[in-house]
Amino acid sequence: MPFVAATLQCKILKCNSEFWASTSSSGPEEEFCTALRAYNNCVRRTARTCRGDLAYHSAQHGIEDLMIQHNCSKEGPTTQPRARTPPPPVQPPPDINVPSDRPEVCHYERSLPRNAAPPNFTHCGFFGDPHLRTFNDDFQTCKVEGAWPLIHNKYLSVQVTNTPVVPGSSATATSKLTIIFKDFQECVDQKMYHAETDELPAAFADGSKNGGDRHGANTLRIVEKVPGQHVEIQARYIGTTFVVRQVGRYLTFAVRMPEEVVHSVEDQDNQDLYLCLHGCPANQRIDFRTFRAHAAESHGLGRGRPGTSTHGFTYQSAMAKCKERLPVEDLYFQSCVFDLLSSGDINFTLAAYYAFEDVKMLHSNKDKYHLFEGDTIFSSASENWGFSFLIISLVVVQLWTDMCFICL
Repeated sequence: MPFVAATLQCKILKCNSEFWASTSSSGPEEEFCTALRAYNNCVRRTARTCRGDLAYHSAQHGIEDLMIQHNCSKEGPTTQPRARTPPPPVQPPPDINVPSDRPEVCHYERSLPRNAAPPNFTHCGFFGDPHLRTFNDDFQTCKVEGAWPLIHNKYLSVQVTNTPVVPGSSATATSKLTIIFKDFQECVDQKMYHAETDELPAAFADGSKNGGDRHGANTLRIVEKVPGQHVEIQARYIGTTFVVRQVGRYLTFAVRMPEEVVHSVEDQDNQDLYLCLHGCPANQRIDFRTFRAHAAESHGLGRGRPGTSTHGFTYQSAMAKCKERLPVEDLYFQSCVFDLLSSGDINFTLAAYYAFEDVKMLHSNKDKYHLFEGDTIFSSASENWGFSFLIISLVVVQLWTDMCFICL
């Protein structure tokens, strides 16, 4: 039953946002404790659906710490948190000691040796059904259902959860994303960002928008570009920028990161599943070159007829729809066609479009914006025939329908 998880969605982010809204302006300590107890009750009500969720367990520990820091009793009045209109911001005097972005160690490029070569920035993207562009500019289409790590190094970890798009299909897309920033010198405290379908917060799990109370806290911050649709996380202390979007029902992910940070792994023995660096495991890859060749053959032989479609799209109509946003027939265009045929969800057109827009914003080499089949490494048909067969079957169904139509 693929939709059980969808009906029992974890609502921890709703608890977080309500608590953050109710404490967004300063007030008496007893009001904070009241809001904190209400927050605790909200989190406890999510226990059944959120057990095992990183954001849920982080909130539990965060509440305990805040109770101690503010000397709050667990017993006492609770009210449903309500947002308050914050007063106009007060400009601090210039000599006040507040978190900033001043320490040189908290600026990645400034912290490099004076005569060092400029850092080489790399890009990783994850979008659609799903498609992965690795830091090495390899482009892969993968199955990877469930939770998978995209990045894991000594500075941070990124994990995605992919769920089936269509019941009974191998097509999946990203419904949850978690980024954990580890505490770093005098720059930032440990922070966690968690997003899921219909919950793209403009704050970390603890309600904050920067790296905490340390001197370089502002070198980690969240910027909301489009409410509920587009968030950017800037981690200047490691020279890194993240872009997280919700397109339709699913999330997309893109990052710009210095090579030195990319390879700053802590445990060499546990990096095989670091997807942005090593790609998807061979048995999880789908060779959509074969899929495209069969679909193109069907179109070229004129076997397609009006009304014959896979999930609402023929190969011709999928190409025409993708061409509207992606005029160059590169791998982003091909992934768009693949997604429309395998899912029928027109939002995947925008997912591929925005993934390419993020490449133009984040990739350091404009000559590598577009990727074509000859530029990248695909899994071989022999390694992935099982998954390829499942996808090719979509086109076979169309061919079989055409043959029956001719026979009639």
